[in-house]
Amino acid sequence: MTFKPYLPIVVLIGSFLAGGMALSVPAVAMAQAVRTLPDFTDLVEQVGPSVVNIRTSEKTAARGEQNTAPDDEMQEFFRRFFGVPMPSPNAPRQQRPNRPQQPEEEQPRGVGSGFILSSDGFVMTNAHVVDGADQVIVTLPDKREFKARIVGADKRTDVAVVKIEATGLPAVKVGDVSRLKVGEWVMAIGSPFGLDNTVTAGIVSAKQRDTGDYLPFIQTDVAINPGNSGGPLINMRGEVVGINSQIYSRSGGFMGISFAIPMDEAVRVSDQLRATGRVQRGRLGVQIDQVSKEVAESLGLTKAQGALVRGVEQGSPAEKAGLEAGDIILRFDGKAIEKSTDLPRIVGATKPGTRSALQIWRRGGTRDVSITVGEFEADKPVKKATAPAEKPASSLSSKVLGVTVSDLSEAQKKELKLQGGVRVDAVAEPAARAGIQEGDVILALANAEIPSVQAFEGLVAKLDRSKPVSLLIRRGEWAQYTVIRPQR
Repeated sequence: MTFKPYLPIVVLIGSFLAGGMALSVPAVAMAQAVRTLPDFTDLVEQVGPSVVNIRTSEKTAARGEQNTAPDDEMQEFFRRFFGVPMPSPNAPRQQRPNRPQQPEEEQPRGVGSGFILSSDGFVMTNAHVVDGADQVIVTLPDKREFKARIVGADKRTDVAVVKIEATGLPAVKVGDVSRLKVGEWVMAIGSPFGLDNTVTAGIVSAKQRDTGDYLPFIQTDVAINPGNSGGPLINMRGEVVGINSQIYSRSGGFMGISFAIPMDEAVRVSDQLRATGRVQRGRLGVQIDQVSKEVAESLGLTKAQGALVRGVEQGSPAEKAGLEAGDIILRFDGKAIEKSTDLPRIVGATKPGTRSALQIWRRGGTRDVSITVGEFEADKPVKKATAPAEKPASSLSSKVLGVTVSDLSEAQKKELKLQGGVRVDAVAEPAARAGIQEGDVILALANAEIPSVQAFEGLVAKLDRSKPVSLLIRRGEWAQYTVIRPQR
């Protein structure tokens, strides 16, 4: 469908407005803006043969009819989009035919999509599609079925690669994500609810969308449903620019917001999976948090930026480099950290063992720190520090801040690995309103370190009570900034 029959009207209007000129500049712009609606038929013929259906199963102990698992597609739906197993309804479920009891049986567990990376049988999909599977079946558009071997899966990026024993397969073309523009038409092919080779289309709604996951996503309004997971997101040049992975939904159904993993990140991960079966990822050994506008202002930062270090893991690269709780990481190897989620992505893409430069904000000024990036390992459980109850050497009650504090004993400092700080023994307003709790340790006040109660008292006496002030507090093993408004 085109709008070409209306071009003479555009020209006439432009000529009239221009006082008799053949064609005015605005009319030319209007004429150039005329577009035809996209036709996806050629793209479907081009890319469709490369999109596969993926079924998975797991070995489970034989069960009676009353324990029969729910429908495969609905299991995948609840697991991916709600993050919980499908609840067991009270109403009776459809029963399967009686079967002899077996010690172990293959139980269907999920469906998904994927696409052919190379002609020799490497297939890309989502990690959550094959997670926990004992058997993976790949079905090609020509209905041939293959048992697949899981080459590797990376849960943090939700990318997986499987291998089937076949040759001469039609591989996809990988597109340049940097050329992808917001508003551009894109298409998805997959198997929603097991319906093979289903085509949906829409536009790119946003790029670099931060959802709290390890990667920034491509947001689209392409209809994505359970079973589409792992399928390709395709641009109008027939190139794959993303892997359809998630949807946003309050009702459980598609609501016009879906997310795809950028293909450049997915390829980087898949190359490592194909080479070694795992992904090497850099780490610093810090727990981080966002820097709020209020905290930034209280610390003297020109804007809310960077990653706030809440805790430093013992023996980590960060501890060896001298990072402390309360530091704000502003740059990593020259790259600006605009928000806290930027840091793990940039560090994660850094090869372990690399010597990198950090710029941090500490006590009202910037510092340069050199650090050797470590290799990411599984998260370790946090052990909550508990200080033995000892009679404090001295204490102070401050009505200005609403806290009663005492000096830390040497045993407490040793256990918490601190050089100074004061322990909060009681809380009143305004400290309670700022979220301070009994047992917290105040490490700094208005960017100044607190070695003792006496120092704390001196700093409080100098406060401008008309302005909010920042406190760096330690709670358990982690630290955070809070802003408090002194009592006048």
